[in-house]
Amino acid sequence: MTPKKIEIMDTTLRDGEQTSGVSFSASEKLTIAKLLLEELKVDRIEIASARVSQGEFQAVKNVTNWANENGFIDKVEVLTFVDNGVSINWMLDAGAKVQNLLTKGSLNHLTYQLKKTPNQHFKEIEATIALAKTKGIETNVYLEDWSNGMRNSKDYVFDFLAFLATQPVKRIMLPDTLGILTPVESFDFVKEIKDTYPNLHFDFHAHNDYDLGVANAVSSLKAGADGLHLTVNGMGERAGNAPMGSTVAVINDFLPEITIGVNETFLYTISKLVENFSGIMIPANKPIIGANVFTQTAGIHADGDNKNNLYFSDLMPERFGRTRKYALGKASGKANIQKNLQELGLSLNDEDLKKVTQRIIELGDKKEVVTKEDLPYIISDVLDSYSYVEKVKVNSYVLTHAKGLKPSTTISITINGETFEQNAQGDGQFDAFMNALRSIYINKKTVLPDLIDYAVRIPPGSHSDALCETIITWKSLEKEFKTRGLDSDQTVSAIKATEKMLNIITV
Repeated sequence: MTPKKIEIMDTTLRDGEQTSGVSFSASEKLTIAKLLLEELKVDRIEIASARVSQGEFQAVKNVTNWANENGFIDKVEVLTFVDNGVSINWMLDAGAKVQNLLTKGSLNHLTYQLKKTPNQHFKEIEATIALAKTKGIETNVYLEDWSNGMRNSKDYVFDFLAFLATQPVKRIMLPDTLGILTPVESFDFVKEIKDTYPNLHFDFHAHNDYDLGVANAVSSLKAGADGLHLTVNGMGERAGNAPMGSTVAVINDFLPEITIGVNETFLYTISKLVENFSGIMIPANKPIIGANVFTQTAGIHADGDNKNNLYFSDLMPERFGRTRKYALGKASGKANIQKNLQELGLSLNDEDLKKVTQRIIELGDKKEVVTKEDLPYIISDVLDSYSYVEKVKVNSYVLTHAKGLKPSTTISITINGETFEQNAQGDGQFDAFMNALRSIYINKKTVLPDLIDYAVRIPPGSHSDALCETIITWKSLEKEFKTRGLDSDQTVSAIKATEKMLNIITV
């Protein structure tokens, strides 16, 4: 059997923009519109409500000008109202050709908001559709609050559908306006309507108030819906709309009887762009597009992936333009680290790998995030630490810095089994630390090498604040040499580099 082609209408630029605090600029709307149609390849986009503002008018005009030039004008839609032609004139001036006419899909809304009878409403709708047709505008019709209409005033809904069946309407759109439906209701309501009007085109528009947006959308398709309305990142009023990423993945993996034209590989790119333009951050655990959803944290999972991909599923990250990652932290095992080392083209023997693993676990216990880019620095620091016998150990220190007072440090240090304590001031915390060290070593009649260069760097490409590396160049009478220290705190990393220097010079 040939799969049924389903239309995907994206309403990020209209319904999605109703997310609290979100307003796309005209240039942002045009950029998103282009990418939705050219790259993500949705079938249609709803870009604005008529009559909103002069800025919105210009944004719509920019999109329609581009769409006209590139053959997409019939895929660009605007929400309109039953308002004696005011919305239609607005659309004509803006260059739009498809209206999504907002009407009342429940008797409750009709009675208490419009205060009209069904016949009055239907006559006004008929006049609006007729006017649109004379102006060359195609009409789709929204039945606002349709879900409550089906629950509480079903006779009204079917009277309305009987009327619409006589009108030159291309699509009838069934919104769960308040996100109240269950998957069972979504299936039953849509099936009842499609069984009654099998030749009419019905879109389903899900909201996510109970986190059932995807489930309801899928149920509507199983019942025979001909199209879905989705938003990038699930943006929209209150809890948002059914999200594009999850819904597309579910359709492709679990509904073989249905086909859609959406380009999966572009989902992540458009999601990040909308995140940036909207300022609404994507939760790290949001399916398909979240930062963590293709990251294995537990070492046993990485080990299983090495052994015949035991923890893989059909949700392969490459489908969505992404790659699988293996997190580094307190739950990391050797397998996680080996996966990251492979990506960097590095290898370690078992003994060194064990040392590096232990250091990463220690950082994870401090709630610090370690990235793949941090690994070479950790390896260098850990292996360097094992290159000498530890004769000097900085046991503890107190670093103080207060406005109007010179920084001071109190340190405890063990040298060849003998412990010393000292306090000193300096121009900075590390300078005070060095002054305290010099006092101890002067008493031992030992001159410390001069510090001739001090450099701090963060691993390039790292997205965490877990690590910084301090590289200190020392010069004694005999030689010039460098030591490195690694820590999330810059001063502490310098102290670690200094501790290595002390071990090198101590006999």
